[in-house]
Amino acid sequence: MAESTGYGLLNGKKGIIFGALDDRSIAWRIALACKREGAEFALSNAPIALRLGQLDALAEKTGAKIFPCDVSDNDDVEKMMDEVKKEYGSIDFILHAIGMSPNIRKKIEYTDLNYHFLSQTLDISAISLHKIIHYADNAGILNDGGSIVALTYIGAQRVFSKYSDMNDAKALLESIARNYGSRLAERGIRVNTVSQAPTRTSAGSGIKGFDAMYTFADKIAPLGNPDADECADYCVTLFSDLTRKVTMQNLYHDGGFVTAGISEDMINALAKIYGEEEGE
Repeated sequence: MAESTGYGLLNGKKGIIFGALDDRSIAWRIALACKREGAEFALSNAPIALRLGQLDALAEKTGAKIFPCDVSDNDDVEKMMDEVKKEYGSIDFILHAIGMSPNIRKKIEYTDLNYHFLSQTLDISAISLHKIIHYADNAGILNDGGSIVALTYIGAQRVFSKYSDMNDAKALLESIARNYGSRLAERGIRVNTVSQAPTRTSAGSGIKGFDAMYTFADKIAPLGNPDADECADYCVTLFSDLTRKVTMQNLYHDGGFVTAGISEDMINALAKIYGEEEGE
């Protein structure tokens, strides 16, 4: 496939992409893949993220318009959907790639969580999906047969200690996707989550111990960790008409990590460490 032309999977489709920050972010790579496949879309992030990030460059490259939105503010989300409707009419897909934990940023242990920060984590990282779908639906901009995808992580099912309260947030996010998916199915609208492997992004690098999490997953997964561009290609298929009957699913895009027990690479690495510790 020529990267400049793609397959045309999203020709004629319009969408909204939430969460792109810089060219290392998964949402950024998804935006490029959607453009390659023929889509038009709006870009959105929080006002503070727009100041810190490089979204103008992505907008220029893809022809997208930027709509600042604080997803913790109901009125802001509602206003944004009305503005998108004026600019784009109706839309066919939404990407939710929003996540933030003040507790993690401030290195607060899970057993000592600041509950105000926890509320912010859940609101921004999970409840925002409910708000986005709710206000998009209220604005009448969701086309029948559309697709909504939220990025998640296996921390929703398994405990990763350094992921802290984001484990809880991702579990809630996946539940919201299932619940809303059941209610939008009568219109053929799909709602899914994609559980991506640890990925080297600006957000990921802010998690203490990320490099160890990345290496562990990469050694266990038979196919290794997929990168952001590979995740983008997968999300494109979920936005396309090729997956019209896939909904309410948590779809693992992790090189097989979720199913693997242990790999030969990991066994050999552990055996080497054990042998050295025993003085062999």
